Amino acid sequence: MMVSLSFEARIRVEGLRHLQNQHDELEAQFIAEKKALEAKYQKLYQPLYTKRFEIVNGAELAGIKEDQATEEKGVPGFWLAAMKTHEVLAAEIEGQDEGALKFINDIKWSRLQNPEGFKLEFYFNPNPYFKNSVLTKTYHVIGESDPILSQSIGTEIEWYPGKCLTRKVTVKKKPRMGSNIAKTITTINKCESFFTFFAPPRIPEDEDGRDDDAYDELQDRMEQDYNVG
Repeated sequence: MMVSLSFEARIRVEGLRHLQNQHDELEAQFIAEKKALEAKYQKLYQPLYTKRFEIVNGAELAGIKEDQATEEKGVPGFWLAAMKTHEVLAAEIEGQDEGALKFINDIKWSRLQNPEGFKLEFYFNPNPYFKNSVLTKTYHVIGESDPILSQSIGTEIEWYPGKCLTRKVTVKKKPRMGSNIAKTITTINKCESFFTFFAPPRIPEDEDGRDDDAYDELQDRMEQDYNVG
């Protein structure tokens, strides 16, 4: 393209290139200062988050006198209620999830570096659904000014027997031909559940011969997963 331009036009293009370089330098400076400012305020927020944890879990009465307090501690179901007020999260929560989500005692967010991204941590009180005390979801992104999700990783949930909320086990008895002993058939089906959030979709490493429709569906699922995070 440059070859076909006049000498004067090429000079103007060089001027535009110089402006773009200046813009890129300012953007890099902006991103660096934004990270520093974000880190500064994360430290300032922390005492508030600590106080919130104490109030929600009954370690702090938020100014209520002891003789006014009831035997009930904290704010039961606080995090479940908070999650249900968020439009995107509320759409992911199924009725059977609520019993387990009531055991959340804290949710934390932190930024990651090398690789870039962020991490969510869901802290749970001991509960009858799973052994884990913390469920994490980590997002790795590419780019800083306009990040693109490259990978998300979730905790493997250690469900107690018969308590898995992401799968439904059905056991049926099927009569055998010429026998009084029935055959047991067990089927396992996936269920809609908030807890599938911790088993995110993955892009196959080998993309040769991929199905475009399936790939587009996978991309949509990854975008939804990122939006939830």
